[in-house]
Amino acid sequence: MEVFFEQPIFGVTLTILAYYLSGLLKRRFDYILFNRILVSVVIIIIVLLVLNIDFKQYNIGGKYISFFLGPSVVALGVFLYEKLQELKQDLKPFIISVILGGLTGMLSVLGILYLWNSPEILAKSLIAKSVTTPIAIEITKITEGLPEITAGIVIITGILGNAIGAPFLRKLGITSPLAIGTALGTSAHGIGTARAFEISTSSGVYSGLAMCFNGLVTALLAPYILQWLLT
Repeated sequence: MEVFFEQPIFGVTLTILAYYLSGLLKRRFDYILFNRILVSVVIIIIVLLVLNIDFKQYNIGGKYISFFLGPSVVALGVFLYEKLQELKQDLKPFIISVILGGLTGMLSVLGILYLWNSPEILAKSLIAKSVTTPIAIEITKITEGLPEITAGIVIITGILGNAIGAPFLRKLGITSPLAIGTALGTSAHGIGTARAFEISTSSGVYSGLAMCFNGLVTALLAPYILQWLLT
């Protein structure tokens, strides 16, 4: 049995099966916590714990699923091209929104950590929580934080944004798919963008572009903001 767990087919099958089961659960109980990504993660964790399987064994196959993340992000360019004229009309408010959203994301987490009198290493590790994992880890290396903490919090941020982001914004009276998409991409990176595409293609396009632009904004500003606040 141990040999089977080390085969790529195990990680791939477990991931697909978990996502399929999460879909059945979502259709049966349309509740906010039954978010497909969140439920899939929980199912995979439970299986690994019950069967005492090391994550490295699972990831032998799981990494093949992760491989398709790159091509899927590139594929967003097709939708961006289709919505280019629409985006040009909203370019100025879009850029302002993403910059303000990115700054708010960084300053809010630093403010909370300050109020809790948290160790400085957490500030260095969490300031990039709202950008996609590869960019966040590189930023953390610059700020001399712990990439392991960054990666975990980035994933949690994305899952929470995917699960409660859109309903929360609607509760605040924000109903525009474009505004919701921009907010999800800015705050919840790729996982939020996946949720935005469930709303509409335009929402997904704005979310994907916001994810990329916020990654650039955070990479440029995070080290200086951190240095300024810590000194």
